Order: sequence, then C-alpha cells, then structure tokens
Amino acid sequence: MEPSRAHTPGTDEEVEERFRSLLEGLRTTLPGVQVLFAFLLAIPFQSRFGDLSTWQEVVYYVAFFTAAIASVLLIAPSVHQRMRAPIDGVARRSHRHVMSAVHLAIVGTVVFGISLIASSFLVTSLVYDDVVATVGVALITALIAWTWLYMPLVAFGRDDETPDR
Repeated sequence: MEPSRAHTPGTDEEVEERFRSLLEGLRTTLPGVQVLFAFLLAIPFQSRFGDLSTWQEVVYYVAFFTAAIASVLLIAPSVHQRMRAPIDGVARRSHRHVMSAVHLAIVGTVVFGISLIASSFLVTSLVYDDVVATVGVALITALIAWTWLYMPLVAFGRDDETPDR
C-alpha cells in the first residue's frame, strides 16, 4: 500500500492559470447576474408592483437580495485581483487565495440559481396562476440541479475515473 502524499497546490504558474481560468469563467456568468439584478431593480417602479400579493412580495425580495448577494460574491475574485496587484501589475497568488475565490464563485453561483428560481416564480405567477408558476419553477430548479450540480459533480466526476472509450 502506497503512503498517502500531502496535496501540493502546484507551481506559481499553475496557481496563476487556475485563477485566470476562474476569472474567465466569471466573465461569462456575471452578465447574466447583472441583467437579472437590473431587471429586479426596475420592478418596483412598475405600476403593477403595488398589486403584488404578500407572497409575491416575499418572492421578489428573495430574488432581489439573492441577485445582489450573487453579484457581490461573483465580483469578489476580480476585486481581489485588483486589490492584491502591486504597482507593477503582477500579483502573486497563493493556492489558498485561489481556493477562496473558487468557493466565492461556487456560493455566488448557487445564490444566483436561487435568484433565477425566485424571479421565474414571480414573473410566471404574474402571468399565470401559482400552480403553473410552481410547475415552471420545479422544472427550472430541476434543470439547474441537473446542469449545475449533477453534471459537474457526478457525471463528469465519473469521466475522470474511467478512460475514454
């Protein structure tokens, strides 16, 4: 039996590449979060906002605040890059810093999913009844769970363990 080795985070170049890869991924996620947040910022200024039921108002606030939280969490790694960059523009990152940024991105993505679900329920409940909204949200929730959680954690995890055929 081979003794277990301590996990080594890799070279400085590998750490930098992981951080750049994370930032590139966030560049594709952030526009969606920002558009949703802008939409939610505009809703209270619509004439129908006063017609929302108490339940719809609660869903709106969940959607609004989770979009705001997702924005903060998903923007944080980019802010870290700017705050840590010295005058010469070369920031030295540690494995711990990259893992912290990854965790912020994961939590931000989960919170963004909650905002998408709540926003979808709110809009659908204004157009249709709560039953249709609930069914629609169940489908969106299942799609998010499948594509954002199951595929990368379970389905792709199996790919790492077995050779390509």
